[in-house]
Amino acid sequence: MPDTRTSLRRPIFRTPAFLRWGAALHLAKSGRRKGSAMEAGPYEVKKSEEDWQAQLTPEQYRVLREHGTERPGASPLNAEKREGRFLCAACQNELFDSATKYESGSGWPSFYAPKEGAVGTTEDRTLGMRRVEVHCARCGGHLGHVFPDGPQPTGLRFCMNGAALTFKPE
Repeated sequence: MPDTRTSLRRPIFRTPAFLRWGAALHLAKSGRRKGSAMEAGPYEVKKSEEDWQAQLTPEQYRVLREHGTERPGASPLNAEKREGRFLCAACQNELFDSATKYESGSGWPSFYAPKEGAVGTTEDRTLGMRRVEVHCARCGGHLGHVFPDGPQPTGLRFCMNGAALTFKPE
């Protein structure tokens, strides 16, 4: 006789948790969220979404303006080892010095500290979790997230999307 407990189980794609996760993922990919950094306070660099689309590559636009996330390991900046500065791909604001970059093993460029006043943070509750989103203080573009599992001296890991950055060697 077959085990009816197994045959009566609902497939995972019908569980409420999966539906909530899917809805959050859809929201994260579908454009700016209400209350996002880009809708908050005044930024020095302001452009229409049409102007941002004309300036940025499709991947940069998706990450910086729509809060997207690139695949882990997708950015060549993850392997960048030269001395220099990492800038916002949208407005060229200097965000991180190469001296603060380290290999976190996450698949994204990671830093333990930004340049003073270069970034801002907001709470991000997408994907069913609470995270701290990092955005450019000059244009409001989404850069990534910061986590409390980085190296000293800060103990922070600024996990950035390479698509949101450009690199200027010294």
